[in-house]
Amino acid sequence: MDNLVHLYSAINHFLTFESIAAIFLSTALGVVVGALPGLTATMGLALMTTLTFKMDHDVALLILVCTYVGAIYGGSRTAILINIPGTPANAATTLDGFPLAQQGRAGRAMGVATTGSVLGTIIGLVIMALLTPELADYALEFQSFEFFWLAIFGVVISGQLTAIEDPIKGWIAGFFGLAVAMVGQEGIHATPRFTYDFTEMLGGFALIPAMVGAFGLSEVLSSMKGERMKVIKMTGDRVLPSFNDVFQYWRTIIRSGIIGTGIGIAPGVGEDIGAWVSYAAARRASKEKELFGKGSVEGLMAAETGNNAAVPGAIIPVLTLGIPGSAPAAVLLAAMFIHGVRPGPMIMYEFPDFVFETVAMVFFATLAIGVYGITLTRPLLKILSIPRERLMPVVFVLCAIGSYALAQRMFDVYVMIGFGVLGFILREMKYPMAPLVLGIVLGDLLDKNLRRGLVLTDGDPTPFLMRPISAMLWVVTLLIVLFSIEPVRRRASTFVASLKPGRKKS
Repeated sequence: MDNLVHLYSAINHFLTFESIAAIFLSTALGVVVGALPGLTATMGLALMTTLTFKMDHDVALLILVCTYVGAIYGGSRTAILINIPGTPANAATTLDGFPLAQQGRAGRAMGVATTGSVLGTIIGLVIMALLTPELADYALEFQSFEFFWLAIFGVVISGQLTAIEDPIKGWIAGFFGLAVAMVGQEGIHATPRFTYDFTEMLGGFALIPAMVGAFGLSEVLSSMKGERMKVIKMTGDRVLPSFNDVFQYWRTIIRSGIIGTGIGIAPGVGEDIGAWVSYAAARRASKEKELFGKGSVEGLMAAETGNNAAVPGAIIPVLTLGIPGSAPAAVLLAAMFIHGVRPGPMIMYEFPDFVFETVAMVFFATLAIGVYGITLTRPLLKILSIPRERLMPVVFVLCAIGSYALAQRMFDVYVMIGFGVLGFILREMKYPMAPLVLGIVLGDLLDKNLRRGLVLTDGDPTPFLMRPISAMLWVVTLLIVLFSIEPVRRRASTFVASLKPGRKKS
């Protein structure tokens, strides 16, 4: 009851003209930042942090939370319309969102994505309000050993899902991404690796240029290679999803919301894995598996529910442990310290109201993306009326600008072009791009935690295999690999069938 009183008070606190204006303006900015290739939630939060130094802490952090939620949601717009995820969290959205747009159902796809985003965030914020203090102990159990296997699991599941007909190609792309992440100074002793005396490579290949090249420029090159593309006609399909769209997949929504929030809670993982794991679970449980990757409404709903549910999930360890659940949450954590809030285990004693104020911030941001999802979908659909031959040069310019804006150096533009050409070649050979980018994202996490774990155990790898959570992760990963092999899957099916009661022995 006391928690409800605190939450009610927090919601009332933001029911002022200044706060409501800040909610809608900052969420709109987040949507734009998330939708532009090369700009991410992390960059948007970093830029907004510099503009909020002089503001009161509650308004400043409200702006940052709304920008965060808006950016993760906004990345789905370009993922659906032009097959380029605005943020890494929306890579899974391209699998079914863009095929739906190609089928003339872009309005429905964007409406489904909006519904999934809103419901996923609501599920996450409910869990955030109820379990923030209690989940602190669970998050503490994740150490270097678990993070290592979590990175491997993320790459394997991504490769499995994006190359269903030939998972080996997906795994090759994913582990190639992990190898790319090894370039530059390693994270513990700053020893150069694979730089070949090029000073520009000491910092490694930045994620944003690599992602923009692999998804954006390769798409431009594919359009140039192919035949003249027909303009996708705008259709009269409804933007608001039907009741059936929501009710039919209610299990997927709840499952993806819980999975996304759980993944977000694990420190340092992020919204992208929340989307992929939710998508994997949805496909495994679906009665329409053959539609996944070809325009599945259920797959799109799962991806967008999972990545947005991970946002409040990622804020939970920020508040309770002072550990970010994702890269944007790391910027938010820094902003909290800047504005005088000290997150950590003592927050429920030192700043008890702030936890519920944060829940209220996420709630208002969720309402805002719901409004924008309804009002901005029709204008965004006009993108589809532009011939691809005219749109692709604009996309290329945005890719170059987004890559250069990261650190204002031409090297990142060259990286974008290099990964664009590489991505085009890999696409022609039927290799998926999403595992490659995810490998780059998780490479640093895998590398640091593998070596940190070995340092802690004096080189003994046993904890990587024997700790309960680590054991669960590597066993699941191994089973995914084994069951992707047709003979193993066939033998397992035969063995399970032989155990059914009533079956006569031959």
